[in-house]
Amino acid sequence: MTQIVSALTIAGTDPTGGAGIQADLKTFQEREVYGMSVLTSAVAQNTQGVQAVHHLPIDFIERQLDAVFQDIKPHAIKTGMISTIEMMELIANYVSTDSIPYVIDPVMVSTSGDALMEESSRQVIRDVLVPKATVVTPNIPEAEILVGFTIQNIEDMKKAAKVIVEELGAASAVVKGGHLDGKAVDVFYDRQFHFLEADRVNTKHTHGTGCTFSAAITAELAKGKSTLEAVKMGKQFITAAIRYPLNIGKGNGPTNHWGYRLKELPNQGGNENESNNND
Repeated sequence: MTQIVSALTIAGTDPTGGAGIQADLKTFQEREVYGMSVLTSAVAQNTQGVQAVHHLPIDFIERQLDAVFQDIKPHAIKTGMISTIEMMELIANYVSTDSIPYVIDPVMVSTSGDALMEESSRQVIRDVLVPKATVVTPNIPEAEILVGFTIQNIEDMKKAAKVIVEELGAASAVVKGGHLDGKAVDVFYDRQFHFLEADRVNTKHTHGTGCTFSAAITAELAKGKSTLEAVKMGKQFITAAIRYPLNIGKGNGPTNHWGYRLKELPNQGGNENESNNND
């Protein structure tokens, strides 16, 4: 019997479906991985911004995690919005389990500019969670918070990725270049540098790109792909999701989670010169 591969997302919600656990579960499904979710925060948001955030009680988050791990142990885990120190310290106990691949999307600010992580939590994510990560996927503002210096060009991105791995302790890092001007280049570092490029897409519909990209990487790691293969496939997936927008929402609309169907992707990792304007 073929083993069913599963992945777990630990994150907040998006009731309009473009980001958070909704985006993660859509991505897992599209990548043919059984998706599971543990809710950290209920977020009232849409393509125009965040209206309200309600953090779930820490004991209830623990009950959700126990329910998953006691029944269906995931083959890979990703975290998105984990806003408080208590959440991070709790989750650290579960992402250390049996060397399960662990992807951190360090969600600190939404696409619309709203803060999603408490200031006091930023040091804890650096010290407690990043050292446990298989791959960390910050955009440039998030990378600047993690490493403590301004990123203005490719050389700065390389320096930041190296700090995340060699000083903060992650196994690898992808610093995404969508916030820089000109052709976007994403820098992946796993003790070697890899540069992923693709044509920049002129669109405002980029809500949830970071969630979707990291979820695609998580799905491929769950299948047993190497980190480089998983990152390259994640890049192909998010490139298609941005390239074929749904054109819905009054603000920064969501990406198209079935966009890759419009341009078939290979089963293995793709062109190492691929990137785009993901966040």
